[in-house]
Amino acid sequence: MSVTERRASAVSAALAQDRLGVPSVVFFVISAAAPLTVIGGSVTAAYAATGVTGVPLAFILLGVILGLFAVGYVTMARYVVNAGAFYAYTAKGLGRPVGVATAWVALLAYNALQVGLYGMIGAAAQPLIADWFGSSPPWWVIGLVAWVLTGVLGLMRVDVNGKVLSVLLLTEIAVVVVFDIADLINPAASGYSLEVFDPSNLFVPGIGAVVAICIASFAGFESSVVFSEETKDPRRTVPIATYVALAVISGLYAVSSWAMTVPIGSDKIVETSREQSSALLFNLAGQHLGATVATIGSLLFVTSLFAALIAFHNTISRYVFALGRERVLPETFGRTSPRTGAPVNGSVAQSVIGLVTIVIYAIFGLDPVVQLFFTVGSFGGLGLLMMLAATSISVLVFFAKNPNEENAWRTRIAPAVSSVLLIVVIVLVMANFDTVLGVAPDSPLRWIMPAVYFVAVGLGVMWGLALRANRPKVYANIGRGAQAAVGGTA
Repeated sequence: MSVTERRASAVSAALAQDRLGVPSVVFFVISAAAPLTVIGGSVTAAYAATGVTGVPLAFILLGVILGLFAVGYVTMARYVVNAGAFYAYTAKGLGRPVGVATAWVALLAYNALQVGLYGMIGAAAQPLIADWFGSSPPWWVIGLVAWVLTGVLGLMRVDVNGKVLSVLLLTEIAVVVVFDIADLINPAASGYSLEVFDPSNLFVPGIGAVVAICIASFAGFESSVVFSEETKDPRRTVPIATYVALAVISGLYAVSSWAMTVPIGSDKIVETSREQSSALLFNLAGQHLGATVATIGSLLFVTSLFAALIAFHNTISRYVFALGRERVLPETFGRTSPRTGAPVNGSVAQSVIGLVTIVIYAIFGLDPVVQLFFTVGSFGGLGLLMMLAATSISVLVFFAKNPNEENAWRTRIAPAVSSVLLIVVIVLVMANFDTVLGVAPDSPLRWIMPAVYFVAVGLGVMWGLALRANRPKVYANIGRGAQAAVGGTA
């Protein structure tokens, strides 16, 4: 290949550079977490499904664990700049076959988290449309509209997506804060109580289910690294964006899940959550702020879901791009639009998966909330946990093999502690996965869904070994990011 051809290839296989600053990355990260969706849906689900009142404390503890994870994660980001994030990190730390296996898990988990949102956005928009127009289309029609808009934005410049998310997210957080204040100034007759922060109300049977539901609420916080190739200063932007997003998410979740108990009473929050489900947040807003504000909140619940769709779509398309660029997936996925810098084929592939999911659920009449949003979303959350644990271990191994000037806290202590804690969390989640899915303890589904990941890991390792044996040049490029496109040396 000539020098000119190599340069052209590098351009077509590169994401747009210097497009995102700290605020834009923060918007992508927090939008994927979807605060209003979590507080309106996941928090009430955690109370109702588990009967555990220590949900606010769970958010704080998970925020601490993920904060420890982030220490090593963002430190490694200084040495490995790759849109593949977890895939690249595990490849560098635990070996290329493990990196490929992680990529397979990432594609399963992120797609599960993303497609589940189509079910919830359809169900959430239906009552609003019915109130405004007297009738509403089926959930899947609304889901298809969201699918089209998400797909179109996915083909546009990443900074355009960032601007859309900034508007949606700031409005969303403002509404959450207003709802929280309204709850806090209208306490129940029993008054204010901090019992939900008492460890004795969290460390009880069912803690694993609480952790599983709550950890899925943080999904997307790690995506700051996915956009590292498109940031203006990765060494500065990625760490700041990660810590800011994590602090905002965990703080907002903890305060809001506590505030919800104030007007009801911590002794009645479980029963009330079971009765009112995801409508609880908006029913409280209607009581304290009026029907109009509650309707606005319901509308922003829908836009919160849309923001999460955009954020996850961009994350997934960049994972696919990273794998295509390094030829782990077909090379066609490793190309970007010369005009927008967007990973076009990766974006289209993700859109196809979303469309197929919506069509299947519509044809078979499956429940868009329970069987798509919660069940498939819980499956995605488990995959995220597995990737977090594997990546944390990878950070330890990477820095052990590559001595540098970083201190022990960043390269050994924090990653080691987070690795142990994340493994404990996985064990707790697996032990309570039936509760998370809402199935009987003897249901085969509780084991089939986790088994899918182990199959993906096995196939990924086998594919990595096959590349080593049959395509050594491709194998050598695994985890190298932009260098793989230009034929640079490691």
